[in-house]
Amino acid sequence: MKFATKAIHAGIEPDPSTGAVMTPIFQTSTYAQTAPGEHKGYEYARTQNPTRSVLEKNLAALENGTDAICFSSGLAAQDAVMKLLSSGDEVLAVNDLYGGSYRQMVRVWGQWGLKSRFIDMYTAANVEREITPATKLIWIETPTNPMLNIVDIAAVCAIARKHGIMTCVDNTFASPYLQNPLDLGADIVLHSATKYIGGHSDVVHGCLVVKDAELAQRLHFLQNACGAVPGPQDCFLILRGIKTLHLRVQRACENAATIAQFLAAHPKVEKVYWPGFASHPGHEIAKKQMRMFGAMVSFDLKDNSLENAVKVMSSTELFTLAESLGGVESLIGHPASMTHASIPREARLKVGLTDSLIRLSVGVEDVEDLIEDLERSLA
Repeated sequence: MKFATKAIHAGIEPDPSTGAVMTPIFQTSTYAQTAPGEHKGYEYARTQNPTRSVLEKNLAALENGTDAICFSSGLAAQDAVMKLLSSGDEVLAVNDLYGGSYRQMVRVWGQWGLKSRFIDMYTAANVEREITPATKLIWIETPTNPMLNIVDIAAVCAIARKHGIMTCVDNTFASPYLQNPLDLGADIVLHSATKYIGGHSDVVHGCLVVKDAELAQRLHFLQNACGAVPGPQDCFLILRGIKTLHLRVQRACENAATIAQFLAAHPKVEKVYWPGFASHPGHEIAKKQMRMFGAMVSFDLKDNSLENAVKVMSSTELFTLAESLGGVESLIGHPASMTHASIPREARLKVGLTDSLIRLSVGVEDVEDLIEDLERSLA
C-alpha cells in the first residue's frame, strides 16, 4: 500500500456498531464488563480508547512500524523514551535541537542522574568518537530545529547498533511523508503530531512508533502507568489531519523551495538555511533519506540586527508571528526568544543560532502571495 492510500485507509475500518466511515469519538472514561476482568478489550480509557487505537494503527503504518504509542504531546512522548533509561545513563543528542527537548533533558532528567551531551552528529565518525560506556541512547533530530542541519540516520544508527545503543529519531520536521527512520535502522521514531501530522494548528499531540514488540510493550506500559495520554477528541483531530498529510506536505515543500530561492537572491538576506540547496553541507544525505527537502526555512539578515529582524517578523501579514510549525498557514518565528529560549545563548551561538535568526514554517497558501508578504516586510 502506497503512502497516500495508507494515510486514508491504514488501520481504519467502518465502525462495526453503526457503519460510520469516520472513526467515532469514543468520549468515555470507562467500559462495562460482563464479569470482573471480562470485557471487550477496553476497561479504562487511560489504558485503551477505541479512537486512540485506530490512530495508533494508522501511525504505525505511516512509519512502517508495527506499533505506535500516543501521548498528550511530543514532550510527553520524549518523557516516555527517557524513562526507558536509568540513573547514570548518558544520552548523546544532536547539538541543534528543539529547545523543549533540551530543557527536558537538562533541567528535568539531569536532576535524576541522566546525563545528556549535545554533540556534532553531522559525521558518523564523530558520533562514534563521543560514545562512552555510559551511553545508552542516541537522540537524533533531522532536519534539525532551527538550523536545518542533516544527520545521516542510517550511518548513525548502524554505529549505535554496533555498540548496543538505542536510537530515537525526532522526525517532526520531516513528517512520515518525507522520511521513515525505522527503515533506516532507528529503534524509535518520535513525532510532535501537533505539527505536520495534525496539520491544522488545533490540537497538541505526540507519538512514538517502533518495530520491536518488547520495546512497544515497555512504552505502552509507561503510557498507561504515567498517564500522559491524549483524549479521544484529540485523536480524532489527528486522524482527520492525516488524511491530507501527503497533499499538505507536498504543497508546503514546493512553496518552501520557491521561497528559499527568493530569500537567497534578496539583497537584505545574508544566509538561507534549507537542505534543498546543493551548497547545503547535508544536501546529498537529505536527497538520500528524504523524499523532498521540507517546508521549514531559516535565514539571517545581512546586518545581523535583532532590531531589524524584529521589524521583519512584526510586519508580515500572511506569515503569522507565532510558536509552532507544520500547519496549513504560514508562520514566522524568532527561535532565540521563542522555541529555543531555554537553551543558553552561548550554546545557541555555537551552532549558528544567532539572536537575529528568523524561522519560517511555510504553509500551503499561494506562493506568490507569500513572497509578496516577505518582500513587503523585508522592505
